[in-house]
Amino acid sequence: LLDFSLPSVLCLGDCQLQTPCRIQKCTTDFVSLTSHLNSALEGFDLEFCKALRAYSACTYRNSKVCRGNLVYHSAVLGISDLMSQRNCSKDGPTSSTNPEVTHDPCNYSGHTEAREHQGGEKTHPTTYLFCGLFGDPHLRTFKDHFQTCKVEGAWPLIDNNYLSVQVTNVPVVPGSSATATNKITIIFKSYQDCTDQKVYQAVTDDLPAAFVDGTTSGGDGNTKSLRIVEKVSGKYVEMHAKYIGTTVYIRQLGHYLTLAIRMPQELVMAYEESQDLQLCVNGCPSTERIDDSGHLPLPVMGQLLPQGGAAHPWSVYTLETATTKCHEKMLVKDIYFYSCVFDLLTTGDTNFTAAAHSALQDVEALHPRKEHWHIFPSNGGGGVGKGSKFFVGRGLVCLILVVFL
Repeated sequence: LLDFSLPSVLCLGDCQLQTPCRIQKCTTDFVSLTSHLNSALEGFDLEFCKALRAYSACTYRNSKVCRGNLVYHSAVLGISDLMSQRNCSKDGPTSSTNPEVTHDPCNYSGHTEAREHQGGEKTHPTTYLFCGLFGDPHLRTFKDHFQTCKVEGAWPLIDNNYLSVQVTNVPVVPGSSATATNKITIIFKSYQDCTDQKVYQAVTDDLPAAFVDGTTSGGDGNTKSLRIVEKVSGKYVEMHAKYIGTTVYIRQLGHYLTLAIRMPQELVMAYEESQDLQLCVNGCPSTERIDDSGHLPLPVMGQLLPQGGAAHPWSVYTLETATTKCHEKMLVKDIYFYSCVFDLLTTGDTNFTAAAHSALQDVEALHPRKEHWHIFPSNGGGGVGKGSKFFVGRGLVCLILVVFL
């Protein structure tokens, strides 16, 4: 076969140079347009199809000069297969391959590419962090530390230059220091021309699909750089803040609320010294922790569970029945499983089983590193980097065992 991708051909007499086949440029542009996309996030299919159509248009423009190039024909077939798999229509909007044109100041995922293009420097990929709160209550910080806290009343989870999240916790059973979340307030702070300040508030039995002002989005009507998506009416909403690359999940399970958030590290750390009380960043204050460096001592347990075997509705579970109940939804015995057992022994409320299960699902959807999804208890000593994970797991197990000795 003749290779028409050569930059030139040998000519005798009056002839013109052959235009080079640029299929490699088409492929490179497609990779650039899709490399930052996350299939787990809202809007993936739309952006992927736009990039595919741009890829297809690029191959069509090169069809004559690339007709003898095997890479070109492979690309055409590959595009067709991907369009079928993703149900992409051949007609529709396409992504621009010019970084100067595609840069959207209200799309955080495009900021790195824009800085790279303008400054000519290679920038590091964006690092995303995860924080979650569920149960009575169990906190997973941005550092992947796992704690069990009481934090009764209103406490800030996040408070930086872009976002504020405050939760209010109330006691779950009389005589117990364990609490659960019944109110969440989120403030998306105004940002350039992307959005005005938007406030969202959820309380038990009122999980709205709109901000306090009645709107469901921020920014202009076309880009919607901030929007609320209702997944299950009154039970589950998602908030997508494209301008700060942040996603928030809020659920109601039983009488209490859970929260999960994914946010870029550079924005998480953008706060003043006066804003250092953030549970997602620094964990719970030592005075507010039910666990003591991961261990739950006997005196605290006496407060958590009623003495004398009194027939209260929250004491109906034994270690065996609680373990069986949690195992119905969670087959992997990680820290979420043991949190479920702990909550059932503390409250007797089976809704906490669903809360632990959905909290793990939110981790799998939002946490950027799969190898960190599960935190496992250990029977051996943990290293410096894993100390909090190990001791929390062992502390919960010790609590459950000692209660029934």
